[in-house]
Amino acid sequence: MIGVVIPVHNEEALLAHCLASIIAASHAEALADEPVQIVVVLDACTDRSAAIARSFGIETLALRARNVGMARAAGARHLLDNGARWLAFTDADSRVSAGWLAAQLALGADAVCGSICVDDWSGHPQHVRDYFRQTYVDADGHQHVHGANLGVAATAYERAGGFAPLACSEDVALVERLVETGARVAWSAAPRVVTSARGASRARGGFGDTLSGWAARLDRAPEARQTRESLQPFEAVETARVIETMDTVDTIDTLSAAQEREGRLRTEPS
Repeated sequence: MIGVVIPVHNEEALLAHCLASIIAASHAEALADEPVQIVVVLDACTDRSAAIARSFGIETLALRARNVGMARAAGARHLLDNGARWLAFTDADSRVSAGWLAAQLALGADAVCGSICVDDWSGHPQHVRDYFRQTYVDADGHQHVHGANLGVAATAYERAGGFAPLACSEDVALVERLVETGARVAWSAAPRVVTSARGASRARGGFGDTLSGWAARLDRAPEARQTRESLQPFEAVETARVIETMDTVDTIDTLSAAQEREGRLRTEPS
């Protein structure tokens, strides 16, 4: 069984699109009908996130930690106890391609660190978009770590000790432990994920805060826009270029179509 974990804190605006994309990915022909269990971990949610997840027939867990590391760990533990052999992780403000799970598994690694692309920069000035384009690698061999595009074999995950209870950079800490414990990590651009560049980060110090920090520093020092060395790069986003279109991402099924197929998923609403 393949398990998918989505940590959620008040994501009613974007969660449905995320879940629809994961449901589509769970039906990829290359998975050969292997069951996929999806779990949404509701962390101190006060909005409609729980109702949205259940409308798709997706199982939910609830905690009040306001800690993404703990949320990912809780979802992973639940799926491991249910027999998952592979754990895939994404975020509620992200949409995965129809081939996302199949692409992770096809790499034959103990863990897969995938890259991301952004399709909406409307909340940021042009110079932030340009700087990101110049300093992000969306190609095989990148060294980025994104909780929005991460996969790991159950055995490797447990050997590494799982996610630490960190409010930020829990994904980076896990990958460091995977490497330390001898896991074969694939740094691949094959599993495709579109993520949000929103400024209001759910995890302080995350991707959105980094982009906002860049904007502030570039505004103070316009000449810095021309030099890579002038800014501290995102911890998990070190070098080269970003692909901003969805041309490389398979068409995501409509919400209604995904919901019609939800009965084919082997999940149980909580």
